[in-house]
Amino acid sequence: MHYNYIKEVYNASFEVRGDNMNEKKLIKTIKERFSSLSPGQKKVAEYLIQHMDQGVLLTAFQVGRKVGVSETTVIRLAYALGFSGYSQMQEILREEWLLHKDLVIGKGEVVSEGNGENIFEKVIDQEVLILQQLLKQLKRDEVWKAINSIIKADRVYIGGFGSSYAAGYWFYYALKQLRGNVFLSNPNGFTPEDIFELNENSVAIVFSYPRYRKEALNLVNMAKKQLATVISITNLQLSPIGQLADITLTTEEHMNSGHHSIASVISLLEIIIAGIQDQNKESIALRQQKLEQLYTDQELFLE
Repeated sequence: MHYNYIKEVYNASFEVRGDNMNEKKLIKTIKERFSSLSPGQKKVAEYLIQHMDQGVLLTAFQVGRKVGVSETTVIRLAYALGFSGYSQMQEILREEWLLHKDLVIGKGEVVSEGNGENIFEKVIDQEVLILQQLLKQLKRDEVWKAINSIIKADRVYIGGFGSSYAAGYWFYYALKQLRGNVFLSNPNGFTPEDIFELNENSVAIVFSYPRYRKEALNLVNMAKKQLATVISITNLQLSPIGQLADITLTTEEHMNSGHHSIASVISLLEIIIAGIQDQNKESIALRQQKLEQLYTDQELFLE
């Protein structure tokens, strides 16, 4: 695993993009206030995030018709999010859309054209676009917050269910090389005994991608009851677990492909691993020396 390379690419991305402190983070604001919104306002918020290209052009009345609510509900959403009115909210939406529009995946959908090899090229091209999008949308402060939480945690519980278990197991195995007290769910669920020792010093990392599994939502709710810091790895800020987590890291925001890339998830996890290694070099080096000695003693690998 080329952690140093991943780290260089990650840091370089922020040198190019930077953190725009003047940018109003509409998606983050919606997430923070989502639970307090009315059902109609939630429908409008979800529509604006999922159809940013339309939201930047439509009037409040037109958005209301699209969603099936009144114009007043759309305007009240703007007030509920702290804006002076719909126009100001739409202006911020326009800024965020312009930031991401060049990486929207819609044009890169994989379409089979006969039995030729062109379909293979399209798959690779789409993965490249997805990784570019991941690089563009990463928020450095949120990623570092997740990294520092994992480093400081007394125990880390990783939950991945169904197809998300593959990513969860990869991260579990990689993280076990760097620190102790790391635990993993099974593909079909978890038991209360698995997580009853979580506390305010613990971290629960939960993976959830469509179709969303109930187990992931249950794990988030139980971990929060025990005051653990919840980090969600998901496709949208407003996914079921994205709304509730303390830190939400997404891999497919602003995409219309309907394709969920394991490559983008693993790349995000490699960035987190690189950050942990960068911040905790000495203790990690000592742990890995001991592990290597253990592997040698047990003749675990064919070398």
